[in-house]
Amino acid sequence: MNNKKLAEKIFSAPARILEAGIEATEGLAKAVDRRTGLNRAKTFWHNLGPGLTTGAADDDPSGIATYSQAGSRFGLNFAWLSVFTFPFMSVVQEMCARIGMVTGRGLAGNIRRHYPKGVLYACAALLFFANTFNIGANLGAMAEATKLVAPNASFAWLVVGFALLSLSLQIFWPYARYAKYLKWLALILLSYIVSAAMLNLDGLAVLKSAIVPQFSFGREQIFMICAILGTTISPYLFFWQTSQEVEEEILAGRKTIKQRQVLTTPEEIKKMRVDVWFGMFFSNLVMFFIIVTCAAVLFNNGITNINSAAQAAQALKPFAGNYAFLLFTAGIIGTGLLAVPILAGSASYALSEAFGFKQGLYRKLKQATAFYGIIIIAMGLGLLLNFTGLDPIKALIYSAVINGLVAPLVLVLIVDMSSNRKIMGDLANRTLGKTIGWVITAIMILVGVATLASLII
Repeated sequence: MNNKKLAEKIFSAPARILEAGIEATEGLAKAVDRRTGLNRAKTFWHNLGPGLTTGAADDDPSGIATYSQAGSRFGLNFAWLSVFTFPFMSVVQEMCARIGMVTGRGLAGNIRRHYPKGVLYACAALLFFANTFNIGANLGAMAEATKLVAPNASFAWLVVGFALLSLSLQIFWPYARYAKYLKWLALILLSYIVSAAMLNLDGLAVLKSAIVPQFSFGREQIFMICAILGTTISPYLFFWQTSQEVEEEILAGRKTIKQRQVLTTPEEIKKMRVDVWFGMFFSNLVMFFIIVTCAAVLFNNGITNINSAAQAAQALKPFAGNYAFLLFTAGIIGTGLLAVPILAGSASYALSEAFGFKQGLYRKLKQATAFYGIIIIAMGLGLLLNFTGLDPIKALIYSAVINGLVAPLVLVLIVDMSSNRKIMGDLANRTLGKTIGWVITAIMILVGVATLASLII
């Protein structure tokens, strides 16, 4: 090696070392960025809770059936409702969550303290009736969906099996584990977004349907709007959201009402709002893609007579393929497993607080016998509905309409309580939130009255 080459190697060594150092630093920075991003995602997921599970439960088999019928019968005409209802739904659920966090009590417990008992009993009874009907419809829909992939399975045994599974999760699992189960199960809703992504959609038409309202005032259209509003802004979600915020505080060690009232921090309220708004966004995003999928595949191919979620899944198969069919079917079963326990649980929270029973999923069976007894009764009655000649196809849509008629009664109380500074203190509704609350209440009342009138006339 001559002196020139040796000199080049000696003088170029620092440059090579520096270059290698830069590459290593860049690699480390990318790894740190990835790790930081992962940590942020984990923190965000950890902070999600009642808002996510409540939003996911809103897309139960009854909701899927309603959205499927809207898309198959009316095309993209009602897709805009997923965007329109999002802020209203989010504001109402945030009110419910805030009531639970500030007062340390569930929704029925607060109604009991601030309104006549007749109002409380009427709300609890209507909720129990609507939820029991909805439980029966959802159990039937889950069984029908299962039979699509296992035709030889017994409908009766499937309904019984799903009911027993739902009961065992609520009664025998500790609340902390049960809450995690609900969070992970909520991810099954991604199947509807994936199934839509597999289609060759007209992006411009889809975007226009989300922004431009389209509807007429015919009997069928009014009925469908009431069903969509009823399954989107549902009474059982109000009671469940409030009670789950209380359960979360109890899980954090705040056993008494006084502790829950005093120890709630602004940071916790902020996290709750992120949780609720994200959960409602996720719920309405799924609603949008169910309508779009059924409009693109079924409506455009002349298949407009869809009355159940299972029927929608089966009808998708010839046009959208096996994967879309399986994803749609899995979504029905998964959301049923998520929603059925929530329906039974919200009814039990309401009745237990109405009559002063000990309640809470954090308690064991022997500590809250009446609370779990109501869950068992609601599940049992829902189960029996499937053996009384109830048409599971019509039941799903009518359960949504029932919710649409009951919701305005409860909404009046929610907006009134969350706006009352004597109850909520500095966390009472501000002008914008109060206005949005009363507007959606008025809309729900108007649609409910129009629906009743269309059924009578």
